[in-house]
Amino acid sequence: MDEHTIKYWLMKAEPDSRVVKGKDFSVDDFESVGTTAWEGVRNYEARNLMKEMAVGDKILFYHSNCKNPGIAGFAEVSQEAYPDYTAWDSAHPYFDEKTDKDNPKWFMVDAKFVSRAQHFVPLSLLRYISDLPSSEPPEEIGYVGSHGVMAIRAMPLVTRGRLSVQRVPEESWGIIEIMAEEGGWDSMSFAKKVTKARQPADTKATASRKARKKKTLAGEESADEPSKGDDDGQQEREASSPPDQKKRMKRKVSGAASQEDVKQNLAPRRKSMRIKK
Repeated sequence: MDEHTIKYWLMKAEPDSRVVKGKDFSVDDFESVGTTAWEGVRNYEARNLMKEMAVGDKILFYHSNCKNPGIAGFAEVSQEAYPDYTAWDSAHPYFDEKTDKDNPKWFMVDAKFVSRAQHFVPLSLLRYISDLPSSEPPEEIGYVGSHGVMAIRAMPLVTRGRLSVQRVPEESWGIIEIMAEEGGWDSMSFAKKVTKARQPADTKATASRKARKKKTLAGEESADEPSKGDDDGQQEREASSPPDQKKRMKRKVSGAASQEDVKQNLAPRRKSMRIKK
């Protein structure tokens, strides 16, 4: 029989749940109960990962959805995946009406508490290390070496983040284990800086562009006014026109009328000339 190759995982729980139907579960709770069923996973990818787990696999216990998320302890798989019976319990927070006992859709494993992290490893620190411009770590945590920086960069926790069950590369597990024992980052400042949105450099130019846009829109609106069969609109425009403009409009109308009369007078003459020929 082949010897089982240990795999490494990260599993999340909420120490201070902000979800109304959720259940709080901190490292204190985990240490108190010793072994727990990992119920309530309702994501297909996370479920499939749990179905890959075997007894003895190692787990990083992670505080999620809280003010200071990070790795709080270590655990191991004590029972392989079996149907998550909370899914068909209508009184349970994780009830799923689309599954049943005869055709279970969700699964869970049992996890056994091993130890607390002597030094809580915050997500903000791991992201800071991952975003370093080089592979050389800060002096305070120089013990991780450049290989440690690369191992942290390989963690799905900093590349994907949100999945509640994740794989952990063996090298990454080893670095996290060392960091949890050694610490050394208490004096470091690695909070992400919040940058303000850039303001337009030339406010006068911006105002000018807005004025031109407004003028263009006004011109488009006047061009879109009805021009056929809209006597009320014509009267309103005439009433609002200056006196000189009214005179010009009248001259245009009379001029147009006279041209029409000329055409009508010429038409019979031309006709008569054809007849004479």
